[in-house]
Amino acid sequence: MKARFAVIGIVVADMARSLAFYRELGLDLPAAADAEGHVEHVLPGGVKLAWDTEATIASFTPDFTPRAPGGRLSLAFEVDGPAEVDTLHEHLVGLGHHSELAPFDAFWGQRYAVVLDPDGNGVDLFAAR
Repeated sequence: MKARFAVIGIVVADMARSLAFYRELGLDLPAAADAEGHVEHVLPGGVKLAWDTEATIASFTPDFTPRAPGGRLSLAFEVDGPAEVDTLHEHLVGLGHHSELAPFDAFWGQRYAVVLDPDGNGVDLFAAR
């Protein structure tokens, strides 16, 4: 039997806050999803990005204890050009999200930055230079 990669899951403290962040990155997530305990969004290529509240995970994992925020998951979003990396980074930081790494011209040929989502996960913003 061969497994197929299908889902990237994120455990969140506040579903509405997390989905609002990912909407700013261009994901089309319905407003009604803010009140759900589990949300899925199919990405290009068919892989799903899924969010589960801590309460949802605790409902089927009796000894569940939320981990400290961030540091174990990173997602990356590509934009059309270097200036858009700066603009999107500034926009997200202006909304109160933490900048982990301000935009810079990386040696590997990208304009690159990192902003933390509401649960402390790194979200890379990049474009080819």
